[in-house]
Amino acid sequence: MNILILGATGFIGSAVAARLHAEGHLVTGLARNPGRARIKYPSITWIKADLATMTDPSNWQVPLSGHQAVINCAGALQDGLSDDLAATQERAMHALYVAAKQSAIDLIVQISARTDGGGKEQPFLTTKRNADEALAASGLNHVILRPALVLGRNAHGGTALLRALAAMPFAFPLIHAQSPMETISVDDVAAAVSKAIAGQFPSGADIDLANDDVLTLRELVTLHRNWLGLAPVPVVAIPAGLARPVTWAADIAGRLGWRSPLRSTAMAVMSEGVLSRRSAQHRLSQRLTTAAEILDANPSGIQDVWSARLYLLKPLMIAGLALFWIVSGIVPILAPITASRHFLPFMSQDMATTLTIATCFIDMALGVLILVRPFARTALYGMLAVTLAYLAGGTLLEPSLWLDPLGPLVKVLPSILLTVATLAVLEER
Repeated sequence: MNILILGATGFIGSAVAARLHAEGHLVTGLARNPGRARIKYPSITWIKADLATMTDPSNWQVPLSGHQAVINCAGALQDGLSDDLAATQERAMHALYVAAKQSAIDLIVQISARTDGGGKEQPFLTTKRNADEALAASGLNHVILRPALVLGRNAHGGTALLRALAAMPFAFPLIHAQSPMETISVDDVAAAVSKAIAGQFPSGADIDLANDDVLTLRELVTLHRNWLGLAPVPVVAIPAGLARPVTWAADIAGRLGWRSPLRSTAMAVMSEGVLSRRSAQHRLSQRLTTAAEILDANPSGIQDVWSARLYLLKPLMIAGLALFWIVSGIVPILAPITASRHFLPFMSQDMATTLTIATCFIDMALGVLILVRPFARTALYGMLAVTLAYLAGGTLLEPSLWLDPLGPLVKVLPSILLTVATLAVLEER
């Protein structure tokens, strides 16, 4: 069968694509960056597309052409610079359903979520629920799958946060530590999609995907710490009110394009835990892999420990660089004549002052740009270029600065290493 997968580069979508390709299906994926996707997944055909712009049925005519089934694995947690929930999860889906009827698509499989639990009024679940209801009313042959917290060999979003919390050095700082958590293997999700494609579920089936092992958040984080091979540490339960500054900061970061799992939507969902409807009519009759079995089948390596420890350090690295560059621009501009004294042997006072002010604005601009996700990589390369230019200029104009007791040039070298390290962990998936 020719199958179109939305969100095929994501955590769930990539596993679904790999499973269906292995079963002999012809798989096509939508991607914002198909060039990179082709390198990583060469066995899949890729089409360049952004769901946020595909809100008219005519936008779907070319992508749907030649396909018999569509699997929607795409989704976003919260509105931000990189995501528009209403466009991506609702309007684009309405347009897809209209176009699918015109294109004679045989089946649509929707990867959704439990939309009537904690945080059900949040835009994430509201748009999901509206899309599900529209699909159910469309008359199209469809299956809706609602996975619980998805675990697998890889990690993204909430699962990456679990590993990061599990790798904390002295204690687990947990909000909603006793919240009940149901899980599902990403392989079991892919298997359920395969069954839907094979016609093993009736049209209109609405199925929860969760194993029978309900853990608390505390137990799930402890399980991941054991998987990482780290010694036990105590749990520190944090009241939800005390965590609000972190949630606010995560929401601001989301507006700047960073997809933090600590945003208010995630906290709202976690307030009641991650549970399925637990009704027999909505669950698979087969036994599904438990969280412990998922981790046991995928032994961790040292790279998993590094990734877990760096996950929460990454925003601190970015914030630290931003603060360093913004402050380094503000301080000299408060007293530009004094700050420009190093240039005076080589140029006039006016030129020296102008150059000082210009470099201050460059520093501040780079500090601001690194906070905006689409510009972060460019800002990091700019920081490296400007830093090397400062070192070269300082060495040529005043080489004695290398021997200065306060080390103004020597201290720049660690900032270069921090910039390179941030570049190394900048990618989100």
